[in-house]
Amino acid sequence: MPTYIVMSKWTSQGLQNLRQSPNRLDAARKAYESAGIKLSHFWMVTGQYDMIAILEAPDDVAVAKAILTSTSQGSFTTETGRAFTEDEYRKIIGGLP
Repeated sequence: MPTYIVMSKWTSQGLQNLRQSPNRLDAARKAYESAGIKLSHFWMVTGQYDMIAILEAPDDVAVAKAILTSTSQGSFTTETGRAFTEDEYRKIIGGLP
């Protein structure tokens, strides 16, 4: 399954309800699982972002729907990118003209 890196920032609303953040994470994990998505790693981080998660999803559409559903609640925003494995990277680079 494709892998996605999700970099998140709490919104003002999310910070006002910060103590609920672990519950929101648990709910998101369950919702992702029901959509066939695995939240394989999660970190709270310092720096530009507040949280980083690694998702494994069947396709771009599934991950887009899951992220939009989660962010529509207003507690955080995301920046999501597709991550390529080393083997995928080598195939991509090897296929260049």
